[in-house]
Amino acid sequence: MEVATPQLLLDSPPKAKALQFGIDNPSLFHTQFSQRMSLPEQSLSTGGQRKNVDVFDRDAETNKGYYYTKSVRLSCRLATQRSTDAILATERLFNRSVVDVGCGDGFYTIRFWDRAQPKSMVGLDPAGHAIAVANTNKENRPVQFLVGDAHQLPFPDSSFDVALVQSILHHDDNPKDVIREAFRVAPEIVIHEPNGNNLGLKVIEKLSRYHREHNEKSYTSSQMRRWIEESGGVIAYQRFAGFVPMFCPSVIARTMKALEPVVEALPFVNRLGCAVTVIVARRGT
Repeated sequence: MEVATPQLLLDSPPKAKALQFGIDNPSLFHTQFSQRMSLPEQSLSTGGQRKNVDVFDRDAETNKGYYYTKSVRLSCRLATQRSTDAILATERLFNRSVVDVGCGDGFYTIRFWDRAQPKSMVGLDPAGHAIAVANTNKENRPVQFLVGDAHQLPFPDSSFDVALVQSILHHDDNPKDVIREAFRVAPEIVIHEPNGNNLGLKVIEKLSRYHREHNEKSYTSSQMRRWIEESGGVIAYQRFAGFVPMFCPSVIARTMKALEPVVEALPFVNRLGCAVTVIVARRGT
């Protein structure tokens, strides 16, 4: 299967390309898309950033998907399901045009398409093997998956209603730049990230081989807020959710899942104890 790239989209007819993304003005879209494609590539030029991409690309090539999305371990299934539900609970994806920035193997993107029924959906990721997996797994769904860079999205300004930025900032060497670029293509963004307030997570990031290999480094709520505000946004919604860490033994996963509703419901406890945070932010006026 041929992997979609920005250049392939550039070579396709303007009207067809615009319709793929739910764009109402094909001529304007084509002009601005071409201008974006003419910009010099620079964001993946550093060795560290390329390394962050390559480790996930190898995962997708070896496992036909990412390790945690293909895993049958109870902890992974519980954690991915809770993240899916927490994002859908924002009700920001329903009947809207959505770009999933850093969609990976498309595991979540496909589920959001099935459950949220967005007007249109595009998934973008720099890992080519992951995009190939996503294009295979989408079957007949009209979701567009393409290879691209979150720091230099190949779309005109305000191309989408919502940009979903799910669990990529903690792998990136310049998270604020990703947030700023997401605000460029959409007036509203939904961010899902590991909860950097959780000290237990900080320990896992240091001790877990998987976390070290994948350059995981969660950020606190105050840091996330600062990046959003410096990118011209304001937080409209934030929730802490989940309690089950991925890759833990099943007996621990079951126990923590039973405690999860209590942890999520208690103020301050949820801020320090939950596994992830979900933020909805809008461009400032």
